[in-house]
Amino acid sequence: MKLDEVVISKAIIESYKDKLVKALDVDVAIVGAGPAGMICGYYLAKAGKNVVLFERKLSVGGGMWGGGIMFNEIVVQTKAKAILDELGVKTRLYQAGYYLADSIETVSTICSKAVKAGLKIFNLLSVEDVMVRSKKVTGLVLNWSAVEIANLHVDPITMRAKAVVDSTGHPAEVARIVEKKSGIRLKTKTGKTIGEQSMWARVGEDTIVKNSKEICPGLYACGMCANAVFGGPRMGPIFGGMLLAGEKVAKALLKKV
Repeated sequence: MKLDEVVISKAIIESYKDKLVKALDVDVAIVGAGPAGMICGYYLAKAGKNVVLFERKLSVGGGMWGGGIMFNEIVVQTKAKAILDELGVKTRLYQAGYYLADSIETVSTICSKAVKAGLKIFNLLSVEDVMVRSKKVTGLVLNWSAVEIANLHVDPITMRAKAVVDSTGHPAEVARIVEKKSGIRLKTKTGKTIGEQSMWARVGEDTIVKNSKEICPGLYACGMCANAVFGGPRMGPIFGGMLLAGEKVAKALLKKV
């Protein structure tokens, strides 16, 4: 068979177009493909929900790829190990309550399992705004990351979702857009994004799960974003709280959408 470059191009364009059209009206839209966002998407897709995830960068995984200071090992605690066990990620006991996992295996496995469960991941797409109706977040405004990086004046497209999950990590980008542009008061002490505190792993790992919840009608914070919204500390290269936060938000959403 002689390969035809135009056929290859048509196959990519037609397939992607169909996939994107189906992503414009969904049950849940997740922003940010770090471990919390992908785990949230995994459990939602596994339960049969129509869920999509938008990631600004070329690759998924957030900060998990690099472990700590680019040593590609991560630490999880006993409770979070159960999620890695479910996914088939190998873990090794370091000492009581501390388990090690290879960060490359962990990220690639989470991504693979989530996609196979039905999660649709779109990389290189940025969220530049939200749709709000009657003081509720009802969707996202999307543009190519390249447009954002080049600062081009190119209008975006929109998509609708019954619920949106902000899993953008430290910047809490969706929450800040809502706070700045919509006039909606967030469910924090100040009604606004408080900002994360300095590192304290023990407290941070607990509060990241506690704070992963609905922060205004239609919008949930998940993972490190949640501590940025509610003012909890960062926790450094321990990732159990990220996994548990994703699972918690997915369970909450399964009761509502």
